[in-house]
Amino acid sequence: MSVIFDNEIAKLKKHLLTLGAVVEGRVASAVKAVQERDMEAARAVIDGDREIDRGEVDLEEECLKLLALHKPVANDLRFIVSAIKINTDLERIADLAVNIAERAQSLADRPASTHPFDAETMCSRVQTMLRKSLDAFVNLDAGRAREVIAMDDAIDGMNRDMYHRLREEVLKNPQSIDRLIELQSVSRALERIADHTTNIAEDIVYLVEGVIVRHQEAIMSGK
Repeated sequence: MSVIFDNEIAKLKKHLLTLGAVVEGRVASAVKAVQERDMEAARAVIDGDREIDRGEVDLEEECLKLLALHKPVANDLRFIVSAIKINTDLERIADLAVNIAERAQSLADRPASTHPFDAETMCSRVQTMLRKSLDAFVNLDAGRAREVIAMDDAIDGMNRDMYHRLREEVLKNPQSIDRLIELQSVSRALERIADHTTNIAEDIVYLVEGVIVRHQEAIMSGK
C-alpha cells in the first residue's frame, strides 16, 4: 500500500509541475502578445484555456481519489490539501493570462504608440515568483517559498506606479484613454497573478511547517 501511495504522490507532483510550467508559458505568451501586438500568441493563449481547465479537473480528481482510497493523515494529508489549493491558484493564473491576451487583441485594433508600461519587466518578475514557488513545492523548501512571499510587495508597488504613470498619460493625451485603460488592466492582471503565486508559496509554508502564514501576518498587523 505504501509503495502504491508513494507512486501516486510522485505522479501527482509531476502532474502539478507540468500544469505549472504550462501556465507559466501562457502568462509569458500573453504579455508577448501585448508587447509585440502578436495576435497569434494571444489567440493561442485564449484557445488553450480549455486545456488548462481540463488539467485542473484531472488533477483535482487525482487528489480526491487519493483521499478516498488511502485516507492519508498528517504530512501526506497536508500535501494533498496543498496540492488541491495550488491547483486552483494555477487555474486562476491561467484565467488571468487569458484576460491579458484579450487585452492584447483589443490593443491591436488601436493605433500603435509608445506608452509608459514596462510589461516585460513586470512579467519577468512575476514569472520568477511562479518558478520559485513551484521549485519550493518540489523541494519542500519553506525558505524559498518565503522568498516568493517577500517579492509580492515589489509587484504591488510596480502596479501602483504604473497606475500613476498611466493616469498622467491620460491627462496629457485624453484621446488615448481607451488604450491606456487596457494597459492598466494588464498591469492589474499581472499584480493578481503575483497574488495567486503568493498564495501558492503560503500553501508551501503550511505544507512544510504546518504554519498558516496569512493568519500570522494578520495578527502581526493587528487586523
